[in-house]
Amino acid sequence: MPRLTTDQRERLAAITAELKRRSAGSRLIDFTEATFPQYRAEPVHRLIGEHLDRVVSGACRRLMVFAPPQHGKSELVSVRLPAFWLGKRPDDPVILTSYAAALAYSKSRQSRSVIESPEFSGIFPGIATRRDSRAVDHWEMFGHRGGLLAAGVGGPITGHGAMLGIIDDPVENWEQAQSVTYRESVWEWYRSTFRTRVWEGGAIVLVMTRWHESDLAARLLLDDRDQWEVLRLPAVSEGEGDPLGRPAGEPLAPQRFSAEELTAIERDVGSLVWTAEYQGRPVAPGGNIFKREWFGSALPARPGFLTHWVRYWDLAATAGGGDWTAGVLMGRAQALFFVLDVVRGQWSPAQRRAMMLQTTQNDAMICPRYSVWVEQEPGSSGKESALATIADLAGHDVHAETATGSKVVRANPLAAQAEVGNVKLISGSWNAQFLDELAAFPNGPHDDVVDAASGALAKLATARHRTWSEKYA
Repeated sequence: MPRLTTDQRERLAAITAELKRRSAGSRLIDFTEATFPQYRAEPVHRLIGEHLDRVVSGACRRLMVFAPPQHGKSELVSVRLPAFWLGKRPDDPVILTSYAAALAYSKSRQSRSVIESPEFSGIFPGIATRRDSRAVDHWEMFGHRGGLLAAGVGGPITGHGAMLGIIDDPVENWEQAQSVTYRESVWEWYRSTFRTRVWEGGAIVLVMTRWHESDLAARLLLDDRDQWEVLRLPAVSEGEGDPLGRPAGEPLAPQRFSAEELTAIERDVGSLVWTAEYQGRPVAPGGNIFKREWFGSALPARPGFLTHWVRYWDLAATAGGGDWTAGVLMGRAQALFFVLDVVRGQWSPAQRRAMMLQTTQNDAMICPRYSVWVEQEPGSSGKESALATIADLAGHDVHAETATGSKVVRANPLAAQAEVGNVKLISGSWNAQFLDELAAFPNGPHDDVVDAASGALAKLATARHRTWSEKYA
C-alpha cells in the first residue's frame, strides 16, 4: 500500500475531523464523547443516547428511564442532553429539576460549562451563552430565547416555560420514598407546577431510580401508560425481553459494576431495595402475597418440643447465574411451623455438594426426626442431579420430588399459615433477607428461598406426629 504524502494525510485528518464534528452534532453519545474525552460509553449508554436522540428530534415527547444508582444516567440526561438540545435547538428553553435544588444547580453548572467549552464551539459554531445571564439557577443563550432554569422538586419554576422538561430523580432516599405525604407532594407539584410549564409540543424526560410502587413514575403510567416510552434497565439482566438483549445474569454496565460486585450489593441491601432500586421493579414494602407483620418478632432460641424437622432444598441450575441454591430448615410443633435456619448461595456443583453434606450432618445432630427433600427439575438432567444428591447424602433420610403447579400456587399454603400467625422465625443472620424475599414475591428477582420454605411446610403439613400434651399447646 503506497504511503500517503503530507498533503494527503492532512486532508484525511481534516475529513476525519469533519465527520466526527458532524456525528457529534447529530448523536448525543458522540457529542458526549467529543465534549468529555474521558467518557467511556458502554452499550447501555448508547441505548440511552438513542432514546434521547428521539427526544431531541421530536420523535418522542415522553420518556422514562429507570436505571440503577451510579450507572451514568444523570451524566447523559442532566448534563449532556441540555447542552446538546440547546446546541441544536437554541430557541427552545430547558427546565431541569431534581429532588434538591443544590443537585439541579450542580448539573446546570456542568451543562453550562459544556456549552462554553471549545469542543462545543467546534460542534455548534456561533451558539453560546449570554455573558450577562449566567446564574447557576437560570442562564440564557446569546441571541436566542433558549436557556436553562434549574430548581428542586417543589421549587420556583412558575413564570417560566420550556420545550424540554427534565426530572432527574425526584426522590432523595428510601425514607423519603416511603412517605405518603412526600409522594403526594411530588405528584401535586408535577401536575400543578411542572407539567404546566412545558409548552405545547414539548418533551418531558423522567430519569430515576425506582423506590416505591406508588412513586411519580407509577402514577404517571397509571394515568396514561400509552403516552410514555419506558426504558427499564435492570442492573442484572432478567433474560427474555432485556432491552440490551443480555442473557440472564449479565451486568448492565460491566466496566462500572461487575457481576460479582452486583451480587455483593444485592446481598448487602436485601431483596426489597435491590428489586426496586437496581432492577426497577418496586414492590410493596409490607409485602405482596406475604406480609412482614405476619411473622412478628423472631424468637431468640429454638423451641425444644419439635417432633418433625425438614430441610428442603431448591437447587440452582448453574453457579454464578441468576438463581440461587437455597435450603430452608423448618420444624413443626402441633399447629405451629418454625423456620429454624436458611442457607443460600451461588455455588458450583462441587461447592454445592459439600455445603449440602455439611449442612445435613449439622442438622442431623440436632434434629432427631429429620428428613431432607430436594426439588427435582424436570427432564433427565434433573433426575440425574437428584439421584446424585441422594447418593451424596447416603445414610440420611433423603427424598426428591418434581414440583407441580406454579410457584405462587405452591406458596399459597405457606402464606395461609403465616397469615394466621402459625409460622415463626428463629433469630438468625438470615432473617432480614428471608423476609425481604418473601415480601417481594412473586415480583422479586429471586424466589429460591420462597420455593424452599413452601416445600418444607408442605412436607411438615403431611407428616405424622404424636399427640401433644396441654403444656405444649
